[in-house]
Amino acid sequence: MNPKRELIFLRTFAVSITALIGVLTTVAFKNKGNTQFDTIDVKRINIIENDGTVKMLITNAANFPSKGDEINGRVYHERKKRAGMLFYNEEGIECGGFIYDGKKTDKGHSSGLSLTFDQYDGDQVMQLITTDAKKNGKRYKAGRLVFNDRGDNETQEIAQKISKELRAINDPAERRAKFKEYQQKGMIGGVPRVALGQTPGKQNGLFLYDSNGKTRAKFIIDEENKIKLEAYDEKGNTVSAWPEVK
Repeated sequence: MNPKRELIFLRTFAVSITALIGVLTTVAFKNKGNTQFDTIDVKRINIIENDGTVKMLITNAANFPSKGDEINGRVYHERKKRAGMLFYNEEGIECGGFIYDGKKTDKGHSSGLSLTFDQYDGDQVMQLITTDAKKNGKRYKAGRLVFNDRGDNETQEIAQKISKELRAINDPAERRAKFKEYQQKGMIGGVPRVALGQTPGKQNGLFLYDSNGKTRAKFIIDEENKIKLEAYDEKGNTVSAWPEVK
């Protein structure tokens, strides 16, 4: 065969094979049927809608969205990286998540789990959380379902800007005053209102808080297995108790 014709033939063959592989690959990934796997090793999975909007992601700690990362057109602020899942609403705004961690430390260990659901374009209003920390031989465990109040004018973008502003204020008193100002405007901050579960002090029961986040009532079984129903004023003084304190 003529060398020139042979070269043309080889080029044509290579192009044809490449095109065939491309077609087969495209068809394979467009197949709407179910594909089964025994094991998948993956660092992160983005669940997306047809328009590309991320609705949920499952990730290892290294690929957890943090400072500078962008999802659905929103750039993230700095936060601790943890393995877990994040949820997004129809507008691509983060609306909750499931995270967990746990490791040994120099003085014991630290671990936790948190499942949260956010108010629209805000932070968490419902949280299922457990913590387990051991330090210097003493162990602190707690687990509870918490319902929070958050500001009516809070948005994730506003909260990030305010947080950045507060970090730049060096004077603690000035920083607290500025935080309180934004909190009163309903632009930042949240307080627990209802909690059901166990505290680190081994009190198991129902806890009720006022709009300032202060405990106003609790119905518990304490670490000595005693049942208590107590109510408090805004300064924390007991105003009513059952059984009555004698």
